Amino acid sequence: MRVMVYGIADLHLSLGVDKPMDVFKGWEDYVSRLERNWRRLVREEDTVVVAGDISWGLDIGESLEDFRWLDSLPGEKLLLKGNHDLWFSTKTKVERFFADNGFSSLKMLFNNAFQLDGYALCGTRGWMNDQSDKKVLRRECGRLRLSLEAGKKLGGEPLVFLHYPPVYGSGDCPEIIEVLLEYGVKQVYYGHIHGCSAGYAINGQRYGIDFRLISCDYLQFEPKRII
Repeated sequence: MRVMVYGIADLHLSLGVDKPMDVFKGWEDYVSRLERNWRRLVREEDTVVVAGDISWGLDIGESLEDFRWLDSLPGEKLLLKGNHDLWFSTKTKVERFFADNGFSSLKMLFNNAFQLDGYALCGTRGWMNDQSDKKVLRRECGRLRLSLEAGKKLGGEPLVFLHYPPVYGSGDCPEIIEVLLEYGVKQVYYGHIHGCSAGYAINGQRYGIDFRLISCDYLQFEPKRII
C-alpha cells in the first residue's frame, strides 16, 4: 500500500494555555473539526508535514498538551518552526522533549530532510518579501540550502515546505526564490496567510514552481494530500 504525504500549517493549538482561536470567524470548534478530518484521511503509515505555527505555548512545557494531542493522531508528523512557535529553542532540546514524553510520531524538519517514496521532504521557516532584516533572511536562505542539500544526498524529487510564503500578491522574496531555482524545486507548500489575505495568495505557477497555500483555515481544517 502506497504511503501518502499530507501538508497543513498554522494549527495554532492552545490546549495548555488560554489563547483560543475559536474567537476568530471560521475557527469555531476547529480542534475537533481538524481531528475528525485528520482521522478520516490519514493512516498510521502516512506522513503529515506541519508547516509552522503549531502551538501558542511560550515554552516547550506550555506546549506539552498540544504535542500530546498531535502525537495521538495517525501518521508521522514532520514539524517546521513558524513565526509564533516560541516554544522552539534548539532541535536537540525539542527532540529530547519528544523522546522524554514518548512522542514517537513527532520529528523536526530543521536543517535536514526526509526521504519518502521517491521524494525528498525539505523545508524551513522561510521569509517574506520584507527586506528589513537581512540577517534573518540570510539565515533562512542558509537553512533552506542545508535542507535541500540533505535532500539531494537522500535522493528523490525535492518537495519544499515553508511557513512564510516566498511569493505573495505581486511580490516575492528573491533570495528564497533563487535557492529554490538553484535546486530545481518544482513544488512549494506554505502557510502563514489567513482569512481574506488568502485572496492574494499564490496558488499556481510562478518562476516554473507550483506554489500552494496550506494554512489550516484555508484548507477548512483538512490536511491536503501532497503525494
